[in-house]
Amino acid sequence: MTPRRITIDSESGRYEVVYGTGVLSSAASRIKALGENTGVFLLCSSRVAKHWRGKLERALRSAGLRRTIVFDDRERSKNISTVEHVCRELVCAGADRRALLIAAGGGVVGDVTGFVAASYLRGVGLVHIPTTVVAQVDSALGGKTGVNLPEGKNLVGAFYSPRLVLADPVTLSTLPPREFRSGLYEIIKYGVIADERLFAFLESSIEALVNRDAEALDFVIPRCIQVKAMVVSRDERESGLREILNFGHTFAHAFETATGYRKYLHGEAVGWGMIAAARLGRRVGLIGDAHAARIELLVRRVGPLPALPATRTSRLVEIMHSDKKTRGGKLRFVLSRKIGSAETFGRVSPKVVAEVLGHLGREM
Repeated sequence: MTPRRITIDSESGRYEVVYGTGVLSSAASRIKALGENTGVFLLCSSRVAKHWRGKLERALRSAGLRRTIVFDDRERSKNISTVEHVCRELVCAGADRRALLIAAGGGVVGDVTGFVAASYLRGVGLVHIPTTVVAQVDSALGGKTGVNLPEGKNLVGAFYSPRLVLADPVTLSTLPPREFRSGLYEIIKYGVIADERLFAFLESSIEALVNRDAEALDFVIPRCIQVKAMVVSRDERESGLREILNFGHTFAHAFETATGYRKYLHGEAVGWGMIAAARLGRRVGLIGDAHAARIELLVRRVGPLPALPATRTSRLVEIMHSDKKTRGGKLRFVLSRKIGSAETFGRVSPKVVAEVLGHLGREM
């Protein structure tokens, strides 16, 4: 198929997201079109390297590939120590201010490499080649980079836009089933917050997507990219509209933090987070029972989720107070009034949040 080209506007300039089968093979020519650099540096994880290192290196060789740097992409390694390790590898490899970093992998690789690109020598070029569903529809787009602290997720980072994103669905073929399903929760999120037609398509086709139906994927992935492009082009720095992309994430980040980033894949935590957000919206009278039930049912149809953390609800609420949307110590949540729209609500009582979490936990 002809690659889809979707444009995203950022403060540092406009860049393209190119999606389609075969995009990976044309990576060198597309990177050369960005202009001169003094060396291309491929950053990926050992899991990505196992399946794709050879093909990536061959695709990038004529673009000036100088070194491949491999680092741990487990969520618990998404931290300052990994950033330091990668930066030191770049110094040893002779990367200068006109170097170009290629982030090939999932959300952790993209977030770490993006933060390195923003920080190393005060900023070097960045291209994303996302190889997971989560990265292709979400984390590789929009310029948010960052790493975790023990106290919370993504608390250290920067807004730093890539110069190009190349998303080839062929790279999804090597994802383990659990990781593939994890990305589908982020796709559901887009339907809830901004695209009622997408949500209806998911209701009729979720089993096909779980089974990696190519036609279904080629419909939903570009559609999600278009939604995110629209949102981040209007609000790059998350001062308003962009917060809707965090539907379910306040709960999700608390679940991840409480379990030391060891129990959940990010999308799985978001799956639980969307169920909790739908229930919270229903509890405070924002969303009707039918819409809330549709959200929860679709999430559960993707497959089994790991159990909720065995953590006191008071501790989860405490962690939520470190969320980036918190203002003046007051919790704020992205909630939906109906499928296809969402907005941020403040002044949600911590007691009500604890009640929702407690009730959800007792059902498990």
